[in-house]
Amino acid sequence: MYCLQWLIPVLLIPKHWIHPAFLIEQALFMWFYIVGFFLERRPCHICSGIFFIALALICYSDPDSCIFWPTCTKKLNDEVCTYVYRDRISP
Repeated sequence: MYCLQWLIPVLLIPKHWIHPAFLIEQALFMWFYIVGFFLERRPCHICSGIFFIALALICYSDPDSCIFWPTCTKKLNDEVCTYVYRDRISP
């Protein structure tokens, strides 16, 4: 379970709040980090299974909060994601 200490923080990183265009860079960075981690550290099967099950549950429960998919539902001429508009702009 030592290898989970490097995987659990990845699940806690939030999506960007700045602009929907930055979601692609963040998703690519996350995919490269995960692929590089699995190639370099070679985590055990149990840790890998726990990580991918947690990732699947997070992405299935709310696709807009999943950092591995660079999509969001947009508002205001594609300038802001719906989750930002809902949380920050509207009272």
